[in-house]
Amino acid sequence: MTIKFNNVYVENVSTVAGPFVIEGPLKDNFDKKFTDFYDGEKTFEKCEMKELKESIKILLDKTKYNEEDISFGISADLMNQLTISNFVYSNLNIPFLGVYNACASVCEEILIAASILENEKNKKAICTTSSHNMTSERQFRNPVEYGAPKPKTTTFTVTGAASLMLTNAKTDIKVTSATIGKVIDMGVDNVFDMGAVMSPSAAYTLNEHLKQTKTKVSDYDLILTGDLGVYGKDIFKEICEKEYNIKLDKNYDDTATMIYDYKENIYAGGSGPACMPLVVYSSIIPKMKQRIIKKILLIATGALMSPTTCNQKFSIPSVSHAVCLEVI
Repeated sequence: MTIKFNNVYVENVSTVAGPFVIEGPLKDNFDKKFTDFYDGEKTFEKCEMKELKESIKILLDKTKYNEEDISFGISADLMNQLTISNFVYSNLNIPFLGVYNACASVCEEILIAASILENEKNKKAICTTSSHNMTSERQFRNPVEYGAPKPKTTTFTVTGAASLMLTNAKTDIKVTSATIGKVIDMGVDNVFDMGAVMSPSAAYTLNEHLKQTKTKVSDYDLILTGDLGVYGKDIFKEICEKEYNIKLDKNYDDTATMIYDYKENIYAGGSGPACMPLVVYSSIIPKMKQRIIKKILLIATGALMSPTTCNQKFSIPSVSHAVCLEVI
């Protein structure tokens, strides 16, 4: 399902980045940085709440809006019951929607917010995401003290938070369309190979978006997937070519492979809901404002895993959603 938007625009963005991310190739582009997994807090979860709160504050400061000026907020994180988002928004005077599509959440947020903003009575929305390597590691894999070796296909969850302000007042970057993905389960049950899990749904969504919008790969200055990683990126390209006859060229990349310096032991690259927005908001949106990049397609990829079902040897389903941003 593809939706086209008439009056939804990007007003501003903010980014807060943590350990490893701030040592990567995008280190000079973030609004705020913190150097350890606690950042002065007593627990990892409180640290993640702090980074999300900071990203929202920075965004409001940039736009000079008060909380009361925002029609609604949509947020996502990886914790059970969206713990991080709920605690942060409980201290904000902003109507709140929580979404969970794992690392596909950022595009889900944008397409939901854009759909609501098409009603001109709603003026502004914020879309926020956060993730933290230690909180996600503890919930989905092993206790952080465990120190188990991992295969090279493992991705390293990004620590950081990012916020986006959408508006129906005209700016220079427009949300032009979005495609809702389909849950795909190819029977992969390896929690250390998320790229293999998510590549089929990413390829499906790309094909659907191109077909529904009557566009081709060369129409975009940049096509980005979320967090397939080094190995998943190659699988994705292979599926696109063999199953859909889509040949990806130099205008394609994966944000998981762009966020870290590979001198660090981060395996196949980044992951987490904050991975794609940290890359896009810190480094791609500024280039769009400078009109260096004019049209991008974001395909956020989500592995819909649960510790319970994984322990019961279930396979891991995946979903991917796409959003197109265009300079006008």
